[in-house]
Amino acid sequence: MATEEITTEQEVEEETGNEMTFLEHLEELRWRIIYSLYGLGAGTVIAWIFIDFLINDVLLLPARHAGVQLQNLKPFGQLMLFFEVAIVAGVIISLPNIFYQLWKFISPALKRNERKYISAIVAFSTLCFLLGVVFAYFVMLPMSLKFAAQFGSAEIKNVFAIDEYMSIIISIMLGCGLVFELPMVSYFLTKLGILTPQFMRKYRRHAIVGIFVVAAFLSPGTDPVSQLILAAPLILLYEISIIISKLARKKS
Repeated sequence: MATEEITTEQEVEEETGNEMTFLEHLEELRWRIIYSLYGLGAGTVIAWIFIDFLINDVLLLPARHAGVQLQNLKPFGQLMLFFEVAIVAGVIISLPNIFYQLWKFISPALKRNERKYISAIVAFSTLCFLLGVVFAYFVMLPMSLKFAAQFGSAEIKNVFAIDEYMSIIISIMLGCGLVFELPMVSYFLTKLGILTPQFMRKYRRHAIVGIFVVAAFLSPGTDPVSQLILAAPLILLYEISIIISKLARKKS
């Protein structure tokens, strides 16, 4: 098999102690992308098997709870919707593999004794992303949809197009998942020497003010309770990022 004959440039580097050339880095990146696409394909197939459950019992559930009415306005709208959901769900299902390939590509920049933590890093990165998706699904989406369904004149009936609804649902969940990767971004930037825990502590107050500004824009309501609900986990993530940056700096 071709994959059995291929020894990654990273393994060659470990055995010979020589640095990888630019072309070798490109070759390594190519194979990491290919392996990620394999995982994405497998995840998409799994998601398609459970597509009715994902759409009817997961993604449409917030709309039912918020009393939102949905309608399809395109001839093949639902078909394209099913494909979109399957691909996005495939990305989420294959996240461990995607993170693993990413960190394997980055690992040559790490010390040899740090590479043994790749499995833990992959698990933590996946957990952070999933926690962001869960937070969006159970906290942000109910508030946003309830506000959208109730806002406006009583003479105007709010009926949402299904493609617009799904676009909002998916973008909010994926966006929160990426925001919850802040601790891992902190770790990576610290290892590169770009970020320090001292810098994060020095600008903590500025970061908190920025977080509340972001929460004010993202919160569907104008009440301080909604803004605090959104800001609290972001502040906690920032504090966790400081701790992770400190630990990463000690091991450098």
